[in-house]
Amino acid sequence: MSWVVVVPVKGTPGAKSRLGAVPEREVLAEAFALDTVTALVAVSAVQRVFVVTGNSHLGELLATLGAVIVPEAALKRGGVTGHARLNAAIEQGVAAARRACFDSNLAVMTGDLPALRPVDVEAAFALAAEHPRSMVPDTEGGGTTALFAHAGVRLTPRFGRGSRAAHEADGHVPLDLSPTSSMRRDVDTAADLDAARVLGLGPHTIELAALSKR
Repeated sequence: MSWVVVVPVKGTPGAKSRLGAVPEREVLAEAFALDTVTALVAVSAVQRVFVVTGNSHLGELLATLGAVIVPEAALKRGGVTGHARLNAAIEQGVAAARRACFDSNLAVMTGDLPALRPVDVEAAFALAAEHPRSMVPDTEGGGTTALFAHAGVRLTPRFGRGSRAAHEADGHVPLDLSPTSSMRRDVDTAADLDAARVLGLGPHTIELAALSKR
């Protein structure tokens, strides 16, 4: 089974504000996205990666990795903010992905998975192949790091507070991944970053993350 993956990336001032006083917070958020996409393009089952972002500089960097960039600028003018903006960006990416690859299965993954490993993505795809709609809960259990839908199956992103319950209500089956799977380790806080270090950070994040330990 082949998959197209949509990755929303905020890429704006104030990104990852919950990291608090971690040095180079906004640049670190960009590194998370670069490492997420680096892992995804290394997976043989991934046909294309579509990144939705309003940051043209970051978009250029992600394009060099092989991502297709979907500009988010139009959403800013509409005054959409917060999780509503995130979900609107995902919808935009989904539409672009399905126009280009209508016969492929669809995945949505958050852009803050700096410890993501291709082998864990492959394991998730294998499980997702068994369900028309499925999802990956985050490590804490109440959020979502990834959604999956087979070709032709509707997917409605509901990221934000209580997203796992919202996605389950839409028919997404939680996949039985290991609690230590890198698919489940998104990074919002300094404690999350420490946990991601244990799994092994990607090359773009590892050097910048060292700053937070000084």
